[in-house]
Amino acid sequence: MNRRAALRRSSSLILPVAAAAFLSALLVPAEAQAQQFCAADLNGNGDAADAGEQASCLATTSGAWLCPIQAVDCVADAAGAYSCPAGPQFACVTRTVGGVPACSPNACADLAANPIVEEPPIDDPGAEPDGVVDADRNCLGTIQIFSGRGMRCRPAGLSTTFADCCKDKGKIVKDGIGSSISSIGTKIAVAKGVFTGMKAAYTAFKAGATASQAASAGANALIVGLDPTSIAISLAINFMMEFLFSGCDQQDMETAMLRGSGMCHEVGSYCASSFLGVCLQKARGHCCFNTKLGRIIQEQGRPQLKSFNGDLWGTPKKPMCRGFTPEEFQALDFSRMDLSEYYSDIEARAQSDIQIDMEDRVDAYLKAVKP
Repeated sequence: MNRRAALRRSSSLILPVAAAAFLSALLVPAEAQAQQFCAADLNGNGDAADAGEQASCLATTSGAWLCPIQAVDCVADAAGAYSCPAGPQFACVTRTVGGVPACSPNACADLAANPIVEEPPIDDPGAEPDGVVDADRNCLGTIQIFSGRGMRCRPAGLSTTFADCCKDKGKIVKDGIGSSISSIGTKIAVAKGVFTGMKAAYTAFKAGATASQAASAGANALIVGLDPTSIAISLAINFMMEFLFSGCDQQDMETAMLRGSGMCHEVGSYCASSFLGVCLQKARGHCCFNTKLGRIIQEQGRPQLKSFNGDLWGTPKKPMCRGFTPEEFQALDFSRMDLSEYYSDIEARAQSDIQIDMEDRVDAYLKAVKP
């Protein structure tokens, strides 16, 4: 199956109609189309990231280009001269495919001279799980408790073929009791495993496999090297198949899984893709932690500490996801924290038992890293 046939097949299964049509236009050879593009904020939300707010421009008999967004037919006067209802400053042009002259208030620009600017995924590996130690195995670096990693996912937009890469798919990555020793890297490894499964499924699909056969190939790749207790396999497979032909990248999927599992704090939105200063694709920056408990304690503990005053989470584009120092952690007042969200996940255990277990783990951790 060639590339165009594979895209048509996948689009009919999953991609929204508008996104599939736009991508089909982009697959036309360069010699058959000019790379003229336009965008407009139709709903007044400050960006042009929504479906219908970006388009390829149309060729006209005059050599000019017509943006189809908000294009209207021109009106002829008694002498047969055409004028634009949107304003006299907008020229009336005739499309090469014929029809009444039309105009648009939105300008076209050459993508070759004005390329779409894409922001890379957030580059934050998180705290190193095993730093430098001395001969007695005492940590010589900065100790971080409940540290996280800056990540991003992208809601529906041009770069994601209008798929919502932040959509909650359910609690895929399983949480433990909340040990601060376990690493966010472990959870990321689980998420990467799902991405590996997706790539295997996509390879099978391109080779002519049915959707069912592709899912089976992806599931087989998914479970290799993963502890089955760390992931909800059935949910992960559903997640994998739904995201398979979307424009979501690896970090989108990692963030979506951790976010849906309650392990991420959303810092805010920023522009991840723009054209001539107009935002075409938003992204949501997050701090993702190794457990839901870690996220809850970070959210409720940071406001208590002067060291976080004025800069609780950094910026959406550059989230500040560091863990607590031992001194900061000892200064936290847990009596002021509402842990009901965490308790509801493990209702089989008494809240007093959970509190005692948490305290024992924290004491053991502090003794281990600071004897």
